[in-house]
Amino acid sequence: MIKHCKRIVVKIGTSTLTYQNGSLNLRRIEALVRTLSDFKNAGHDIVVVSSGAVGAGYAKLALNEYPQTVEMKQACAAVGQSQLMKIYENFFAGYSHTVAQILMTKDVIDDSHRLELVKNTFNTLLSLGCVPIVNENDSVSCDGIKFGGNDTLSAYVAIACDADIIINLSDIDGLYDKDPRKFSDAKLIDRVDEITEEIMGYAGGAGSSRGTGGMLTKILAAKIANENGIPMIIINGEDPYRLYDILDGKHIGTYFAKKRG
Repeated sequence: MIKHCKRIVVKIGTSTLTYQNGSLNLRRIEALVRTLSDFKNAGHDIVVVSSGAVGAGYAKLALNEYPQTVEMKQACAAVGQSQLMKIYENFFAGYSHTVAQILMTKDVIDDSHRLELVKNTFNTLLSLGCVPIVNENDSVSCDGIKFGGNDTLSAYVAIACDADIIINLSDIDGLYDKDPRKFSDAKLIDRVDEITEEIMGYAGGAGSSRGTGGMLTKILAAKIANENGIPMIIINGEDPYRLYDILDGKHIGTYFAKKRG
């Protein structure tokens, strides 16, 4: 199905972008960029929703421990966002693609006029062949204007840019009927046609100490997207080249079907 999706939003989380020590995993980012560049060469529009600003700032500031307080996380985000964009810019430029930075807060989505401006920006950038790199504006966001993580942000970005699908790169293969880290008999659910209370019950907490959410936020994001006619698929982002499996029609991860009718 992905072959026929013109506009694809790819969300990549902190746990996928960074090593256990919090520093950016450049090898994985480079593999991701190479794959997405190939997708663009095949005719797809690509929008990247990327975490990692705090991790990049943590590394740049050479801190002794990963930031725990809101103030330190915001400071790291302010330092790290430019570093993150520099990395994306350098890697994408190697494949002759131009990136553009978009930082968002929830109040933009809640204001119809500002949302329309965001939609226009996405459409113009994509028409120019750019790869928008989107992140929450963590350095200035507060509870009233936060998305609550980039899973939720990716759903609203997909709506704003009229995407055909969201690919959510996670630190787990997809949605299981129980936590596969604790239960060896956990079964992967390959397709979800309706997000029920039972499906919600399968979700646990945060999947990584470096991330802001876990499977629950992904399911909630899928619900937002599905209700707006956009499917979402969750796959393990450890090997970005697995994106080719999706393009080749192989069924991996968990597919959340868009709402019909």
